[in-house]
Amino acid sequence: MLSCFPSHFLPIFGRKCDCVMRYERKLRVLPKCLHCGEKIRYGRTDKKFCCEECRMQHHNEQARDSRAFRRRVLSQLSSNYNLLSMVLQTGADSILLADIVSMGFVPGVVTSYSRTGKHDEFGCFDIKYRMTATKLSSIIKIQNVSLNLHADLDSE
Repeated sequence: MLSCFPSHFLPIFGRKCDCVMRYERKLRVLPKCLHCGEKIRYGRTDKKFCCEECRMQHHNEQARDSRAFRRRVLSQLSSNYNLLSMVLQTGADSILLADIVSMGFVPGVVTSYSRTGKHDEFGCFDIKYRMTATKLSSIIKIQNVSLNLHADLDSE
């Protein structure tokens, strides 16, 4: 009979243990490549790609998706800006939301938002407007908007 404890611990615990130390071999769960899905059979246990080609293709696809998303958002912002400019050129300062949406305006794509009093004020670049559930009102173009993009470089 084997004891898990040395004999000098027997008075403390008051019993002998008949346990046998068993070691179980744990099988390693093989990770899968994030790009192709193949099992990774060698290398570090936290390895994410089976080869350099898969790693580069995966990152290129992510970058391509990100660029495509930015391109879609900028395209919609440009379309919204052109529609708002067209409304301003007609001399109007408000328009029914249903009318401008039917022309392709997407209300959720804006460059700025602020809450002023009871009104939500939105912006599309240098054009500001208030939007309610049924219409766009107070459409104005902000004059003398200038950006000093080199201000951070000059201060250094």
